[in-house]
Amino acid sequence: MPTRDGNLQQLLDISQRIVADSGVATAMAAGERVFARLGSHAGSVRHGAAERLAVCAPAVEVVLAGLAARKPPLPELASAFVAIEGRLRWYRRKTATPAGEPFYSSHANALLVGPGGLEERSDVEVGVTVMAPHIVYPDHDHPPEEVYIALSPGEWWNAAMDWTEPGPGGIIYNPPGILHAMRSHAQPFLALWFLPID
Repeated sequence: MPTRDGNLQQLLDISQRIVADSGVATAMAAGERVFARLGSHAGSVRHGAAERLAVCAPAVEVVLAGLAARKPPLPELASAFVAIEGRLRWYRRKTATPAGEPFYSSHANALLVGPGGLEERSDVEVGVTVMAPHIVYPDHDHPPEEVYIALSPGEWWNAAMDWTEPGPGGIIYNPPGILHAMRSHAQPFLALWFLPID
């Protein structure tokens, strides 16, 4: 039976605590679905080269350095992420094209868990998004519900709420199929996301 990378497990454990302690009932319920699946077994380990896009440096480092000065467990979450970030395959949104600058070269996503992630599986996706300052991640939707943990300043919008800034360690919940977007301001943007896949 596969075993999970220790740093990835630490990141997931801390994330589970943050979501469970958030007081956001919808996010807590979705988090229970995600983390119950993750707790049932580990997926297979992905082997292969990492890939980093230009936007990742220095944006990721700037955000993680800022988290080191925050209250626990954010510094511990940042440390766990640092330990695995060098193995991630960062990629652009599939619909992004060079004609869509500045978004095209100013964002990146990576999967920690899920198809092509550090841990391969099909029932859960755990990922991360980074954006340079002053970038809007365009309106989009997908069937699964989604929970975000903000790791930086930045705002979220969906069709049921106005633009909202939860702050580092804050939680955003997107119901299944809802149109939603994100945007950064003067600082780089970094967020973890969690989707139960049916």
